[in-house]
Amino acid sequence: MFISPAYAQAAGGGGSELMSFLPLLLIFVVFYFLLIRPQQKRAKEHREMVSKVRRGDTVVTAGGLIGKVSKVESGEEVMVEIADGVRVRVITQTLSDVKSKNDPVEPAGNDN
Repeated sequence: MFISPAYAQAAGGGGSELMSFLPLLLIFVVFYFLLIRPQQKRAKEHREMVSKVRRGDTVVTAGGLIGKVSKVESGEEVMVEIADGVRVRVITQTLSDVKSKNDPVEPAGNDN
């Protein structure tokens, strides 16, 4: 009348262990290509951009301050002039954008 526990377990499926891990493996591959790899690429580009900062470059900090680099003090700090005679020390990792003094200026667009 009752089904024995051994028979019920055997009827559960005959799949291999690889098939049970396949969805987890597929999820990891998707996460790697959609999240991890692009983030690592952006971090590498940011490190390269920050390492090439030199005197005269216009920079934008993470706080939104725009200024001109007046002195590169060490590997982690730069002196940025944000107004005439106003200089602040900024940690290079907080720089969000660097415009080289050799970069061409983008023309202002018409708002028509």
